[in-house]
Amino acid sequence: MDYTLAEYIAPDLDVLGFNLIKERLVSVGYPQEIMEFEYDASFPIRGLWFDTSYGNLLKVDAYGNILVCVQGFHFLTPAEVYDIYPNRFLQLDESRVYVLNTLFNLPETYILACLIDFFVSSPEYKRDLHGVRMGDLYMSYKSMFQDVRSAVDWVHEKGDMKRQTVDDLARYVRKDDRLAMLLARLKENGARTFLLTNSGYWYTNSIMSFLLGSEGKSWKEYFDYIVVDSRKPLFFGEGTVLRQVDEITGALKIGTHSGPLIKGQVYSGGSCDVMSEMMGAKGKDVLYCGDHIFGDILKSKKIRGWRTFLVVPELNSELHVWTGKRDLFQKLQVLDVKLGEAYKHLDSSTKVKPDISNVRTAIRDVTHEMDMAYGMLGSLFRSGSRQTFFSSQLVRYADIYAATVLNLLYYPFSYMFRAPAMLLPHESTVEHEQNKEGHHGSSTETLDNIPGADSHERRKTKFQRELSTLVHARAATPQRVTHTHDEDYDSDMEVHITTTGELKITPQNGSK
Repeated sequence: MDYTLAEYIAPDLDVLGFNLIKERLVSVGYPQEIMEFEYDASFPIRGLWFDTSYGNLLKVDAYGNILVCVQGFHFLTPAEVYDIYPNRFLQLDESRVYVLNTLFNLPETYILACLIDFFVSSPEYKRDLHGVRMGDLYMSYKSMFQDVRSAVDWVHEKGDMKRQTVDDLARYVRKDDRLAMLLARLKENGARTFLLTNSGYWYTNSIMSFLLGSEGKSWKEYFDYIVVDSRKPLFFGEGTVLRQVDEITGALKIGTHSGPLIKGQVYSGGSCDVMSEMMGAKGKDVLYCGDHIFGDILKSKKIRGWRTFLVVPELNSELHVWTGKRDLFQKLQVLDVKLGEAYKHLDSSTKVKPDISNVRTAIRDVTHEMDMAYGMLGSLFRSGSRQTFFSSQLVRYADIYAATVLNLLYYPFSYMFRAPAMLLPHESTVEHEQNKEGHHGSSTETLDNIPGADSHERRKTKFQRELSTLVHARAATPQRVTHTHDEDYDSDMEVHITTTGELKITPQNGSK
């Protein structure tokens, strides 16, 4: 629900969360001075790693190579990064690294930077590699992180975050009449819809009533199934007890729900297995929309095989910068070509290294200029020509992604979404416009068409085949489609490739 159906208004909600986290930290003993920090939306981005050992925020690529490293408000130089991370690489170890995946993590990201900068910059504290000390008091970066995590959880679960949001919904939640239109059209086209959220019933009811409530129609009528307090990602594993919710009091009814799911009834907890069985849907029958790359998309894809739609609200601003600054990316491509030309016609016999210092400096400067166009920590998806960890997770686990689920309104529900081919580096260097000399026709030759093969050898080969007891001496060239990833035809149809290369589709039951 959050950031999927309910689009929160930034930075207003982030400011609210940031201020409440500060208040909680002060109430548990942190210095009053941290109340002077104000939220800066240009600093944090999603997908950063927080290294609890050294107190650094890291922007990494798909393999853990460090692209940007910042401690507090200090951006480390390459030399400083090498001192801490000898290979400029960090393995994703959950005991040490916390991935700030969600939009709700943005205030948390910035408060971590504020706290660490406050302590390492204060003359009252003496810093070391893993924390700060003042007299007999020692605070490790890991303990600061744990305190911030506890404060964030408290603000969302027990504090005023949800109450203040509900008290001023027009300020914090963007209402769009197209949402009701999308859900209605889905049901008109025979789809069953379900709402699965970690939020409790009273908060879900408040938000959805604001977004979908109208005279004479409840928001619940837009959904066939409703599950609150789902505790994702646990929901996609062992799950919890499935119970009914009393919609008047919001309390859970005693006992475990059994039998089919009742339309219009609100449930709490449960698991993906139980819900799929009760809905009569499994695997690729389900298109699941969510904003959490780990809790929603990765788990539902890896564990249950659901089709996934990742909502990335940052896409609007990312595309605005990408189109406005596309000349910088073109400069980067030109510089890559220059780098290749510097080594042209050189081989292992070359003794003198070409001077590429100017090109490397230019690549560094253009990459920095591109990053700063997005914000202090750059783009959510890339740093120069390098894709981020978040970007790699998106490509791997999201079947489709967009800034909002409302984009589905502009496609027929029968639309086949198909990604463009992604060339590997060796494929991108080969031109396919024309056949190269010496590569016309088939590359397969038989004994019968090899010039100079005498008749004795041919007779010998034929005799050996006749004596063989093998049913199949070799695999036969397939005469029908063998791949299964393009599901753009009916499962009852049998698809063959004719000798002319055309597709021939035949109903398996013999009908026309």
